[in-house]
Amino acid sequence: MSFSGSTAGSGSGTTRTSLEFGRTHVVRPKGKHEATIVWLHGLGDKGSSWSQLLESFPLPNVKWICPTAPTRPVAAFGGFPCTAWFDVGDISEDAPDDLEGLDFSAAHVANLLSTEPADVKLCVGGFSMGAATALYSATCHAFSQYGNGSPYRVNLSAVVGLSGWLPCSRTLRRRMQGMNDAVRRAASLPILLCHGTGDDVVAYQHGEKSARILSSSGFQNLTLRTYEGLGHYTIPEETDEICRWLSANLCLGGT
Repeated sequence: MSFSGSTAGSGSGTTRTSLEFGRTHVVRPKGKHEATIVWLHGLGDKGSSWSQLLESFPLPNVKWICPTAPTRPVAAFGGFPCTAWFDVGDISEDAPDDLEGLDFSAAHVANLLSTEPADVKLCVGGFSMGAATALYSATCHAFSQYGNGSPYRVNLSAVVGLSGWLPCSRTLRRRMQGMNDAVRRAASLPILLCHGTGDDVVAYQHGEKSARILSSSGFQNLTLRTYEGLGHYTIPEETDEICRWLSANLCLGGT
């Protein structure tokens, strides 16, 4: 299905207390534990799908945590339930954002990172809807609070988003104005975005526009990698770039 072609509105009305996250899969570091990355899957997927791929990455100093999203009704599927980090109907400037769902999942990610050792760098990344949740977490880090105003206490060291988009993009620049501390935190956070021009699920224009909005809002340490003809999936060229970028920006040990 194509998000950009959907006309359904978001906001299923599902109460958060009725939602339960699925199984979390962990890939332990093979070397010295220097960084922990929570990696978020896409719509309808589960954590195990990515944990198998991440285990093959030449990053022995990284611990990967791959949670599984709750099963909930999704407006893009006409209310049909599937695993999703938040509700979504349409990716556009006019589509409503499921702020409650975004906060709910961002808080789950933060809780997973909160128990990691103090000397370990904390990161979040994801694919498609998982990338959108990761980017939302980046904005929570900058503001030091969730969308609902509750404090966000995790100090992120890097964010990676593949084939995704930026939720709440309409209000980000306005919220950042005059918030010097938020601008400072945004400017120092490394972000890597990767997107294929042949993506027929989350169109490339959404990824490119998200990068522009983030940059103009103060996220200056942002890299956008474009892959000609790549669809809504990942390829070795892209995963190699992720490993190089993480090694450099997190100052990881041997690869």
